[in-house]
Amino acid sequence: MQGMADSARSIVIENANILDTRAGELIGTRNLRIENGRICEISSSAVGKAERTLDLRGRVLMPGLCDAHVHVVAATASFPDLLKWSPMYVAARAGEILSAMLMRGFTTVRDCGGADFGLAQSIEEGYLTGPRILFSGHAISQTGGHGDMRGPGENWDSCFCCAGLGRVADGVPEVRRACRDEIRKGAHFIKIMAAGGVSSPTDRISSTQFSEDEIVAAVQEAEAAETYVAAHVYTARAANRALRCGVRSIEHGNLIDDSTIDLLLAQDAFLVPTMSTHEMLAIEGVAAGMPKDMCDKVHDVVEAGHKTHAHAHSRGVKMVFGTDLLGSMQRHQLLEFKIRSAFQTPAELIASATATAADLFQMTGDIGEVIEGARADLIVVEGDPLADIEVLRNPDRHLKLVMKDGTVFKDAL
Repeated sequence: MQGMADSARSIVIENANILDTRAGELIGTRNLRIENGRICEISSSAVGKAERTLDLRGRVLMPGLCDAHVHVVAATASFPDLLKWSPMYVAARAGEILSAMLMRGFTTVRDCGGADFGLAQSIEEGYLTGPRILFSGHAISQTGGHGDMRGPGENWDSCFCCAGLGRVADGVPEVRRACRDEIRKGAHFIKIMAAGGVSSPTDRISSTQFSEDEIVAAVQEAEAAETYVAAHVYTARAANRALRCGVRSIEHGNLIDDSTIDLLLAQDAFLVPTMSTHEMLAIEGVAAGMPKDMCDKVHDVVEAGHKTHAHAHSRGVKMVFGTDLLGSMQRHQLLEFKIRSAFQTPAELIASATATAADLFQMTGDIGEVIEGARADLIVVEGDPLADIEVLRNPDRHLKLVMKDGTVFKDAL
């Protein structure tokens, strides 16, 4: 069974070789009992009967994967074109993207611009099949910033569109209002564009965006709502401004330096590198719909990222799995494991996509671990991913079970 939900209120899983994502080791064969979507018991002895029993025969059981930087509505890499699409068409295309993510083993994703309450609710209520969505709503950008998709000769109203990824706000009062509005609409966190980027038509990757007062305002509004701010940045200058203002999550960061790493460590902040999108934009960006002049900007950050992120990891920065892939490139979601394997062990890679991601999402103990009380977001793999990360990169061959909140979506045991 694949792509169809099979729900039971109580499930027993027998002979599971559990992967401890924080310790980075297999803890041996255990039995689990799941009730109403949560793990209620883990034991080396029998855990009783249930509506359904799954015998893993010693296969590896681990928590579902997390992707901390996705754009599930970005069925095209051309954001100006996306603004012209019907929201209903965008939702239909997003459904296809979400289903494919779940079948790769991703049970929670953090959408950094574009998804909204309706899309997340459709997943929760079972109208669409896919991972749990933690969304920022529209990413907040200054005029002419990374979320402003108007070209130099275009002067249409810069207000956000329901099918777009961003909204424009200038000045402290507008930034506060934009943050409050996204939180009102259910946003789990706030995303700001604090620097230039590849996919925007009028800025440079090296630019800083928003005044420090505006960034502080966003952080204050997020903290008031008991959440946090993620910031799109590339350079050390932009990242350092954001971190000094209280931003919790740095997205991309290919051009940061030791001064940024010092701040990341001092403030216990997170880095989400998204290396796969930069690799694939250079190869497939134009075919996926992004104009060539925008794709050309990515060459400035690809090679730098390989060195920068390896160095940040060596110094102990908390690094979270994220991809940021767009359009047809979303099929490369698992490439991130391969790229980062140049400087991270399989155990470290798995932690970045499970337990460390849960910490960033403020969901520690809820997802990212196979422990009592956690959500039954689980995957079963054939082979040992701690010995070879390629086990996770080939879901057609190795991924035998996908469960989210106790509902089985794939069963190839």
